[in-house]
Amino acid sequence: MNHNQHASFTMKKFTSAFILLLLTFNVFAKSPKNQYVRIKTSYGDCIIRLYNETPKHRDNFIKLTKQGFYNGTLFHRVIQDFMIQGGDPDSKKAKAGQALGDGDVGYTVDAEFRDSLFHKKGVIAAARDNNPKKASSGCQFYLVEGKRFTDEALDKLEETRLKGRKIPFAQREWYKSVGGVPHLDQNYTVYGEIVSGLDMVDRIAAVKKDAKDRPLQDVPMMVSLLKKKECRRLDRILSL
Repeated sequence: MNHNQHASFTMKKFTSAFILLLLTFNVFAKSPKNQYVRIKTSYGDCIIRLYNETPKHRDNFIKLTKQGFYNGTLFHRVIQDFMIQGGDPDSKKAKAGQALGDGDVGYTVDAEFRDSLFHKKGVIAAARDNNPKKASSGCQFYLVEGKRFTDEALDKLEETRLKGRKIPFAQREWYKSVGGVPHLDQNYTVYGEIVSGLDMVDRIAAVKKDAKDRPLQDVPMMVSLLKKKECRRLDRILSL
C-alpha cells in the first residue's frame, strides 16, 4: 500500500467512525417521550409528568413555565382532603387577606377530557369558571389531595353528583385504595400527575388558613422545566 492509498484508507476509517459517533449521539440525544416540571416550595418539591394525551394544556403549561410566569405565585386556596390551587398572577406580592382566585392571562384552554384520565390523588388539573364549554383557565391549576372512598360512597356519588355516570372499575379501585376527587371527573381537565414528592401536597393542604381558604402564611412556588436528560432518565425509571 503506497502513501496515498494509506491516507485514503485512514480517511475512510475516520469518516466511518465519525458517522458512527454521530448516529450514536443521535440515539442517546433523542427527545424524551414526556415533559416533566418541578414545583418547588418551602414545604418541599414535586415533579410532575405532563400528559401527552392533553397537548393543549401540556403546551400551555410549558409555555408559561418557560416565561417564568408561575415563579412567585402562591398556592392561594387549600382545602384538606380536596386540593391545593395556585397560578393566579394576582397572587404575586398580594397583601395579607387579599381575596385571590380571579386572576387570569386573558384566554382559556379548550377542555380535553379523556376517559382514561381521572382525579386520582396527585394529578394536576386546570381550574375554571362556570362557562358552558368547561374551558380551562389559561393559568390557574390545582393539585389533588383527595381522600379514600368506600364502595357505598362511590355508589351514592354515581347516583347523585355524577348523574348516573358509572366510574370504571380500575378507577373505582384507585379511589378506594389511594384516593382522589371523583366528582370532578369529566368536568375539569386533568393534564398531568406527580411522579415524585406527593407529600408536598399533603403538607400544604394541612396549613392554617383563613375563611377563604388562603394560607395564613404565604406559600409561593417556583416552577421549572426539567432538562431533556432528566426527562429521559425519568422515562426510563417509569418505563414509559
